[in-house]
Amino acid sequence: MEDTFSNLVTYGYIGLFLYSLGGGFVALVSAGVLSYMGKMDLATSMSVAFIANALGDVMLFYMARYQKKTMMEGIRKHRRKLALSHIMMKKYGSWIILIQKFVYGIKTLIPIAIGLTKYDFKKFAILNIFSAAVWTLVFGFGSYFSGNALVNFAKMVGDKPWIAPIILLVFGAGLWFYLEKATKKKVK
Repeated sequence: MEDTFSNLVTYGYIGLFLYSLGGGFVALVSAGVLSYMGKMDLATSMSVAFIANALGDVMLFYMARYQKKTMMEGIRKHRRKLALSHIMMKKYGSWIILIQKFVYGIKTLIPIAIGLTKYDFKKFAILNIFSAAVWTLVFGFGSYFSGNALVNFAKMVGDKPWIAPIILLVFGAGLWFYLEKATKKKVK
């Protein structure tokens, strides 16, 4: 167990950075709990996650704006989700840049959808940096201050390993159901 913690101290920040480029919710929560346990530094973890999260969305926006053909080939299977992202963008306006940080399943599609429009890059970058800061503060401090409860929950799941697949199955099914319903073609 001690080897695992020493590896987390050594490679944890690199993993947090790489995972946060594409979202990083789980990695940031894990880093917050490990900071609570004294195995990582909270300020460093939050800084790494913030930089990576902001950079990841800016890269997605940039690639969608200037590499449209390549991006469209990569997201061909997700056309309905991309359409949902456009609808949400029209409905919520610039707020969607903040909202998307907290909604799993559309997090990577929103910057792509915005990049495909004529949305101003500077405005996106500023709002994205603000949104990444809010996301980092909410999940970083939230997991740190909830560290005791999360550690106890992890121990409970460790004692009763059948709980973890049930939780993952319920979460996955709920996410799948929402995305299927939200992207279903409307019959007139």
